[in-house]
Amino acid sequence: MSVVELPHPKSELSQFTKTILVTGGAGFIASHVVISLVETYPDWLIINLDKLDYCASLKNLTCIEQKANYRFIQSDICDSYFIKHLFGTEKIDIVLHFAAQTHVDHSFWFSSEFMHVNAYGTHVLVKAAHEAGVEKFIYASTDEVYGDSIDEVFESSPRKPTNPYAASKAAAEQTVLSFWEKYKFPVIVTRSSNVYGPHQFPEKVIPRFISLLQLNRKCFIHGSGLQARNFLFASDVTEAFLTVLEKGVPGEIYNMGTRFELSVIQLARELIKLIKNISTESEMHDWMDFVNDRPYNDLRYPMNSEKLERLGWRPKVSWKEGIRRTIDWYSENLHNWPNCEKALEPFPSPCAENEAL
Repeated sequence: MSVVELPHPKSELSQFTKTILVTGGAGFIASHVVISLVETYPDWLIINLDKLDYCASLKNLTCIEQKANYRFIQSDICDSYFIKHLFGTEKIDIVLHFAAQTHVDHSFWFSSEFMHVNAYGTHVLVKAAHEAGVEKFIYASTDEVYGDSIDEVFESSPRKPTNPYAASKAAAEQTVLSFWEKYKFPVIVTRSSNVYGPHQFPEKVIPRFISLLQLNRKCFIHGSGLQARNFLFASDVTEAFLTVLEKGVPGEIYNMGTRFELSVIQLARELIKLIKNISTESEMHDWMDFVNDRPYNDLRYPMNSEKLERLGWRPKVSWKEGIRRTIDWYSENLHNWPNCEKALEPFPSPCAENEAL
């Protein structure tokens, strides 16, 4: 794969005290983290490695693309030759690994691709980082590795993934943690609630519903819509990652959660009310279209985040503030991705496809 870099004179590169590699930095959460790192640590060089898959956009990073301490490289974490070369030529001190296939619906169709990118790609990266003597490796995982749960889950709770995406993330976690167990390589695993806010490709539920309603189209709701999710605003999860970067203990796992929970149907109603200025139940129902559910759809992922809170982190952005900022952003930036309208179509269930055959 070709490599694209923003050039920096050697005199500029020599002034940096640390080099941080962020994978998937043109994606949703990682782009917020990259921006925060560039602005917070001007004496650190932040390298953004991203293959620019369909859900990534360099437009997410326009505010920092000319900064002296920012560099972009286009490549793939699964390219073991390139990754080894990167660690061999750059003195990378810290890795924040976000790059992944993340859309649960797609994972039922393309499970082997999810396992290849998420598990194998993580193995390539952590192995190269270990061989290069990196001082800290942070892996961004998900609450979905816990599977469906009625009660709050803790970092020590068993992992029970119920879909191919979650299974691939759980496998990647185990690979990362094995480097701590075997070599005491300083890895940290994080598991976050659903994150929302600017920069998210509109295949995920919040930007999808917002975009559909702004285009005068109905919200597509899987199954009953009773499945609930905990939603954390992008700037809050960014602060969580910076807290782990600064204070996280090697070998540990940290939940990044919020107690704010909404069912999908409640979410649709709130967005219909805000965007279409509709409040009656009958009118709201006219803006919802119920479609086939996933083969399996977890009902809840409640997480306990006291371990991270003891390091000084707390969510700060209220749902009311965060969702308004998100709605405003999508009204201006929906077309940051080419052909993003395809993401607004209902994704067929593999079960429905098999039944049709």
